[in-house]
Amino acid sequence: MRESDGAGLDGLADLASRAAGGSVVFANDEFFAEKENLISPGPPVFAAGEFGHKGKVYDGWETRRRRDAGHDFAIVRLGCPGVIHRVVVDTAFFRGNYPPEISVDGACADGYPSPAELAELRWHPLVAKAPATGDAVNQYPVADRRRWTHVRLSIYPDGGVARLRVHGEVVPDPAFLTGTIDLAAMENGGRVTDCSDSFYSSPANLIMPGLPRVMSDGWENARRRGPGNDYVVVRLAAAGKLRQVEINTSYFVGNAPGWIELSAASGADDGGADDGRDPPWREILPRTRVQPDTRHRFMLEHAPEATHVRLGVLPDGGLARLRVLGELTADARAALAQRWLDTTP
Repeated sequence: MRESDGAGLDGLADLASRAAGGSVVFANDEFFAEKENLISPGPPVFAAGEFGHKGKVYDGWETRRRRDAGHDFAIVRLGCPGVIHRVVVDTAFFRGNYPPEISVDGACADGYPSPAELAELRWHPLVAKAPATGDAVNQYPVADRRRWTHVRLSIYPDGGVARLRVHGEVVPDPAFLTGTIDLAAMENGGRVTDCSDSFYSSPANLIMPGLPRVMSDGWENARRRGPGNDYVVVRLAAAGKLRQVEINTSYFVGNAPGWIELSAASGADDGGADDGRDPPWREILPRTRVQPDTRHRFMLEHAPEATHVRLGVLPDGGLARLRVLGELTADARAALAQRWLDTTP
């Protein structure tokens, strides 16, 4: 799996992805290729013989050759506000037309500002002007641990970029985390922290927004030829009381699991720091038969409290979505509210 395909290989979410609700709200130039391609969830592709009226068709964002001073830029509204750990500027297939240098800035805006209003905001440097290589996955660490809602990618002086990935931790607005919510959802702060196998597609797809559209929108492991079974671990948004779960095998027909099982655990007070410890798992949904291409819903007895869930597929097979519905505990909601304040620029 290419590092720029979506979620980071360390489990960080792609906050900018169109699949997460991201949008490219402005670009000063997109003469050769549309700005929206920057945040397409899939990997970039190349069709050698495809040309249009403006020249070679690229799966990316490409500006015209600049003949004056200045540089080009695009502004992306993140699908989920969050703390950014890494930016990936993928210049796949841009060999003679890539930008030799890039920079990235962040902004934190309330509400839904227009491009003109965004231009008036204070932008903070996240990645200082740095070299970029053509036809490569260029990775840049981000040290600033504040929360951002928008990023601005600048390319110097012009050129093409296939994909922009913004890997980080979602910091959800606690005002929208009242009542029954999906505690596992990426947009609420859920995160995949462990997985036995992700040969065909990422387990991070399990907690993405919306319904799957094709099989590749879910998690699929390789065919298991030995003992045991495959599994995925999700750190919930924070500690909560679990009421019901949804196990969705949509589009998995000949490769769905035969059975599933679900366990829960309580980790650190903040919702489970990823420190490598194996928490004491307790079964909350015993081994249960599932059907292909089906949305399964199960009520959980006694509303167990947990910070993590572990979903096992027996012996292997693909799943489209995992939903874990419940309510945050009072302490967890207070901790999330404090983190929202602490990460505000």
